[in-house]
Order: sequence, then C-alpha cells, then structure tokens
Amino acid sequence: MEINGEKVVVLGLGKSGIAAARFLKRLGARVVASDAKPQEQLKGIRSLGEEGIELVLGKHPLEMLRGAVLVVVSPGVPDSIPFLQEARRRGIQIWSEIELAYRFCQAPFIAITGANGKTTTTAWLGEMLVAGGKEVLVAGNIGIPLTAEVEKARAAHLLVVEVSSFQLEGIKKFRPWMAALLNLTADHLDRHGNFTAYAAAKGRIFANQGPDDYCILNADDEEVRRFSKKVRGQIYWFSSHRELSRGAFIRHGTLIIQDGGNCYELCPVEKLALPGEHNQENALAAALMAHLAGVPARVLGHVLRNFSGVAHRCETVAEIAGIRFVNDSKGTNPEATIRALEAFGQPIILIAGGRAKGSDFTQLARVIKKKVKKVILLGEAAPLLRQALSNVGYQSVLEVPSLEAAVGEAFVGAIPGDCILLSPACASWDMFTSFEERGEVFKELVAQLGRGADEKKA
Repeated sequence: MEINGEKVVVLGLGKSGIAAARFLKRLGARVVASDAKPQEQLKGIRSLGEEGIELVLGKHPLEMLRGAVLVVVSPGVPDSIPFLQEARRRGIQIWSEIELAYRFCQAPFIAITGANGKTTTTAWLGEMLVAGGKEVLVAGNIGIPLTAEVEKARAAHLLVVEVSSFQLEGIKKFRPWMAALLNLTADHLDRHGNFTAYAAAKGRIFANQGPDDYCILNADDEEVRRFSKKVRGQIYWFSSHRELSRGAFIRHGTLIIQDGGNCYELCPVEKLALPGEHNQENALAAALMAHLAGVPARVLGHVLRNFSGVAHRCETVAEIAGIRFVNDSKGTNPEATIRALEAFGQPIILIAGGRAKGSDFTQLARVIKKKVKKVILLGEAAPLLRQALSNVGYQSVLEVPSLEAAVGEAFVGAIPGDCILLSPACASWDMFTSFEERGEVFKELVAQLGRGADEKKA
C-alpha cells in the first residue's frame, strides 16, 4: 500500500499507537491519531500535535474516515467498536501495529505468542541470538512498539517479536519465518467472547506461513497440539514431559535438542537461571528457536544458565528482614499466577486482584489453598476472588483499598522465610494504566519499606 501523502487514522494512543503515528508520519502519511480518553488521561501525546499529527481525543467520530485509506488499531481498542465496523463497511483497510511494521521491513521475523511465558521466552531468545553473534531487535508486546524499532532493521537482522491475540486480530500478510505457540489457557474472554475465538486469534500467527517456515509447538498442551493439523510450516516440538524425535525436551534432568539425527545437550535443569516447570518450557522453546537460527549448543547452554529474567515476571525485588518480595505484575491471568505459585517452595503471602478478564478463578483457588498462607485482595475482582476462595474453604483473606495497603499488610503479617508475591491474576486497568506501572509502584513501595527498616537499624 502506498502511504506517502495518504490519510491514515491511528486508533488508541498507548505506547504502540504513539509509535505507529510517528512511524506513519515519517513515511509521509497525513496522520490523524485518536483516543477515546481525554488528553489529561493520556501520557506522551502532547508532542504529537507539534510533529504535525492531528489529534482527536475523547471520542472516535466517523468523520475521521473521510478520505482515509487505512486505519491502524492499537491492541487495547476492541475490534467491535462502531468506528471499525463503519470502516469495514466502507472497505477501508484495518491493520494492527505489527502488520504496519511488517509491511515496511525486509528482515525475517521470529514471533512468539501464548497465554503465558511470552515475554520471558522472547527476552531469553533475544539474549541467545545476540550471544550467538546475530544482529537482533526485540520488540512487540514485550513493551517496545515494533514500529519504534523496525526502521533500524536491515535484511541481516532477526526481529524477535512478542505478539498478543489482540495484535494478531489485525494482521493480513504478517508472515513470521519462525512462529511459536507456547500454550493456550482461557484468557481475555471479556474481549474474545469465548475460548474458541481466543484460540483462533492466537492461531493466526501461523496463517501466512509456508513450507519454508518453522512452527514451534508445545507437545504437552492439548489445545496447542490441535494446530499441528492446520499449519503449513515445518513443525518442531518442545516438551518438558516426553522425549521427541525432533525438537527440544528433557532427558535425565538435562535440556536436549534432537534434530536430524543429531543430539545436543544444553544445560541441566538444576542449573537453569529461572526456577519453575513453566520456565523449563520457556527455556526449551527459546533454545529450540535459537538452534534453528544457527546458535551453537554451547552458547545456548551458557545463556540458559545466566539469563537474568525480565521485569515484572517473578522478579525478586528485595529481601527485607528475611522476607522475600517478588514482583509478578505480569501475571494477569489465573494460569500465570498458578505458575508463579508453583515456582516457590517457601511460605507465600499472595497479593492478587485487579480487573477480571472473564477468567475462572476456581483452579487458582485450589492451588492457593495448598500453597498460600494468606491472600490480600484489591481491585474490582476482589469479590470474585474471595468467593472462589470461599468455595474451596479458604478463609485467610484480607481485602484492602490499595496496593500500598496490600504491601503494608503483607509485611506486617510476614515472618522471616516468607515470600510476599505480587501476582494479581488480573489486568491492571482498574487502578493502573498498565501492568508495568503496577509493578513499578510495587517496587517503590517495597523500597520504602527497605528504607524504613534501614532507618530503624540506624
């Protein structure tokens, strides 16, 4: 599509929307950028007007469609709003931000999606590729808009991209050279309506692949295995429970890659940098993709042992008075929180709650009953979580009005050897603009506790 001189509308002015608007402006488009929120609720948009981008805030008037050849939609904008329905009626193209970036990039893409583990796997893979001497850009749902990075890419680069179901809804030609589906559990049902629609959105990552591309699938996930009959690329599997003829797995406590009759030993499970069975899966997927991209086994083993993890995903923040504080703000669904709980063997005080996404908290409640000494709830979903916990006979629950109160109450109730874990099982949008903001606030509150403890010692 020719963009120069044409009118393009950008809907949603979070980080990816702002980056897309600027990218389109650099391509020579006449950009109209809109958000349903008023200006005082938006960050980082003031300079857009000074850059020649027209701003329409507080609503999405249909008049913006007049003369437009393209609408670029941010992930947070529902596909069903009247503005997009009218755009379709008029035959106007609608793209996600990753589709826009893909159309103007010659470098191959490695794309990763799934209900959980996307960010860790994406970051881990990026480190493996860099350590293997590759030219790499890491972006997407990991927190770095793809349109902010894509102009740096040359043909020799590899673009490692975390993609969400929301972003995949708006692709047309997006074709990753390598695409991974890590797992599928119910998430974002408030947006997609049901699990079938959610899984179909995730599966779009493979939609445009051909026989020269790679599909990376989780052999342990029944829902993921269903895609093996639909994809056209070369399938490679990973599994933490079974040995495979082609793929990555664990044999006698060691991560292994088997490919074309060759067997590569990478790293003992006990030496992995990140704990928990879910991180074994993340490690296997990342190592398999890096192997297919040509990174030697010895390099993979080194990065598997030394990866530092990512912010807001089971991130140890501090240890104060013998109490460990862990920030898992990116745990935005029940399955993610279950995985976090299972990664720790010490007594846990869990801080949870936020905005529910149509999730069922029943299984989480069962795991909490086995693993958690106390739960502190906040946000819109607190009553739903309390009811789920009550249904399984768990009563050690406290509701609080803020994250500050939650951290304070958790610290008061903790003893040396405990772990205070922020893993909300919910989105952040009722109280924060993003899971990143929620996690940063948690870290600052913990830092304040630490400074207070130091003052008492002094």
